[in-house]
Amino acid sequence: MMTHPAPTGVAELIEWLSGDECHDAVDAAMLAGLGRRLRALGLPLDRLSLHLRTLHPQILARTLAWTEGEPVELRDRENSIERLPFFANNPIRRATEGRAWLSLATPEEMAGLEELDFFQGRGLAVAEVVPLVMGQGPASAAVFATRQPDGFGPEGRALLQRIAPALRGACEIRVLRLAEATLLDTYVGPITGRRILEGHIRRGDVETLKAALLLCDLRDFTVLSNRLPPEQMLDRLNLYFDQLVPPIAAAGGEVLKFMGDAVLAFFHHQDGPAASCAAAFEAARQALASIHSVSQAGTPLAAGVALHHGEVAYGNIGSGGRLDFTVIGRDVNLVSRIQTACATTGQPLLMSQHFAALLDRPGSRSIGPHPLKGFAEPLELFAWSPE
Repeated sequence: MMTHPAPTGVAELIEWLSGDECHDAVDAAMLAGLGRRLRALGLPLDRLSLHLRTLHPQILARTLAWTEGEPVELRDRENSIERLPFFANNPIRRATEGRAWLSLATPEEMAGLEELDFFQGRGLAVAEVVPLVMGQGPASAAVFATRQPDGFGPEGRALLQRIAPALRGACEIRVLRLAEATLLDTYVGPITGRRILEGHIRRGDVETLKAALLLCDLRDFTVLSNRLPPEQMLDRLNLYFDQLVPPIAAAGGEVLKFMGDAVLAFFHHQDGPAASCAAAFEAARQALASIHSVSQAGTPLAAGVALHHGEVAYGNIGSGGRLDFTVIGRDVNLVSRIQTACATTGQPLLMSQHFAALLDRPGSRSIGPHPLKGFAEPLELFAWSPE
């Protein structure tokens, strides 16, 4: 149990939570700074944790924990944690969903908390679970725990109540930053997301760049859509995207568009056009191999991939306040027409002559000139046959 802290010390802590040092600190440094300052005020704090809810398709929350003399632990909790048996009655969940402060002071009450790895085997006797309610979204939480059997006492609880609003404000900034980056990564991609955060958000704010373009389309999508129930078709589409998107990301590409069953991606490698083409080709090869593997395992899938290297306008188009960040230009049209030739030629992978020359890899072979809609002259296309 702590003695009554000096008012100036509490005020200084609140000022720190609201100030530039805390604002600029990374999450781990902010948590460690808070823990040290609380102990300096006399709070018998043996474990401090933050549970910051996220807006992420795979991650439920980012959790951090601090104990004096130990490095800060940080984990991103996947949404699947909600299906674990202990989670239904976990006090952190109860506090955040009920948006009410929870005091845990008995072994039975602490048992639910200790099922979470951050608190296991630490001999903690009492904990205060403080919801951090931020707007209309899901609440986050802070947990203050001690080994002292009599807990923090009235003075300690009063201290935590005084700093809670400032702590909520400091955490809300972090949650918003995390959500901002996550949502942009999820819906427009990390490269484009960074450009948006840098302020490239006006219509007509475009740049010209040379990049390798990849366009992949699922075969027989219309037939499947007419034959399968919507739920099964969505499952089939997501399975297809799961084979296609990870190889693109692993090769340094960025998915620009999901257009029904089609995916448009670009590769702009810092080492130049040949490196961009090599990355795009590797992504295409890996994706087609993965799609074939899934099909062999019992879920029929087939796709056609077109590859081209050219110049694109990359930036904002649209109307008023409703914009799209995309690539446009003749070479984007060309890769689209090459993709349609995958179906007519029966080839799963087709490249433009320019792409094949930059790639310069054994296995590329010409299949001759082909007429492409919108282009005056037939264009020579190249397929790939593994040796």
